[in-house]
Amino acid sequence: MTHFLFDFDGTIGNTMPLCVAAFRDALEPLAHRQIADAEILATFGPSEDGTIRALLPDHFEQGLARYFDSFARLHDQWPEPFPGIRGLLDYVKQTESFLGLVTGRGPRNLAITLTRYGLTDMFQVIKTGRPEGKVKESCIDEIFTAYPLRREDTIYVGDTAYDIQAAHACGIRAVAAAWAPTVDLAQLQAAKPDYCFETVDAFSEAVRNHQL
Repeated sequence: MTHFLFDFDGTIGNTMPLCVAAFRDALEPLAHRQIADAEILATFGPSEDGTIRALLPDHFEQGLARYFDSFARLHDQWPEPFPGIRGLLDYVKQTESFLGLVTGRGPRNLAITLTRYGLTDMFQVIKTGRPEGKVKESCIDEIFTAYPLRREDTIYVGDTAYDIQAAHACGIRAVAAAWAPTVDLAQLQAAKPDYCFETVDAFSEAVRNHQL
């Protein structure tokens, strides 16, 4: 039986544009300048706390509060996960495979999207990001400490080179989720994932046909 750990942004839903838009909406009035998308994306890895500390450390508390407000208000522009993802997650859960979530998102922000997507009860374990930096390797290892899973039976599904690297560092297989409009396919393939799928349907078919 294959067990599944999923990244969230760019893997479950096309939420990277939402995160960027919310940061700009929240922080630009405080910064009194425009903040380029690339400047925001360069801070990603830590949770949103880390992004705000990097971009606007003198207005951290106000910036964080504004960010959560902006994120919730703008979320209706990105109201659903990627087509086919909900059905795939339902299928995995029905097969009694382990289903976990490991994301760089902070818990408060993630809860907003899980509620909007109707996925609050989907995952058996959820590991979220931390302000201090990238922690997916330690989060994945924590799951193996807490649950009787075999690493050789487990895969991590993510849309960035770091996701692939984190999976391999933990001794598990990596699936490159290359279906988001924001994905850098060349960079993703250069990280040498065990599998690469450019559509949710292709990945879903592989899961259902036990090809992983």
